[in-house]
Amino acid sequence: MKLHGYFRSSAAWRVRIALGLKGLEAEQAFLHLRKGEQRSEAYLALNPQGLLPAFETDEGEILTQSLAIIEYLDEVYPEVSLLPGSALQRARIRAAALLVATDIHPIQNLKILNRVKALSHDDAVVTEWARQTIDEGLDALNSLLQGQPGPFAFGETPTLADICLIPQLGNARRFGVDLRWPRLLEIEAACKAVPAFAAAQPENQPDAE
Repeated sequence: MKLHGYFRSSAAWRVRIALGLKGLEAEQAFLHLRKGEQRSEAYLALNPQGLLPAFETDEGEILTQSLAIIEYLDEVYPEVSLLPGSALQRARIRAAALLVATDIHPIQNLKILNRVKALSHDDAVVTEWARQTIDEGLDALNSLLQGQPGPFAFGETPTLADICLIPQLGNARRFGVDLRWPRLLEIEAACKAVPAFAAAQPENQPDAE
């Protein structure tokens, strides 16, 4: 297995967490997002979107999109399920994960922020764009998780929802979001006690700057 990523990529971070929770190891290949290495001809042959991550399976197949990669891992390596419970529970876990992965993260990622900046907006406007996007999204997620048992987002074990939440909280801090949600911080504290989450942190990656 091989993971093409970048230490600060939220999507690659999610896959690192999932691999760790499954007790799996993957070779890592690093592409520097701010230097545009994800737009190289060689990488575009793997992922025509020019986005991270890309994942090579043991059979040499290429997968893209972090949630698709994680669900593949969950099906092929079902021990330590990341989507446990009933069909209703799994739908709720997916909804929480998708709230982050499709409604918050894409609107505040580097590609979109660069486009906002290209519209002649200064850094303060761009940062506020990201901050507001994250704040609104996490506020909604916090509401969705009210009433769910802890210590993790959906009970006693980490799920796909936790995998998506932790990198997004990292982004929130980078953009100066006021983390005013005790429930989300409680989930984060529970995750920090799990070695797979600690090992996946950006500062613990070989390409960290």
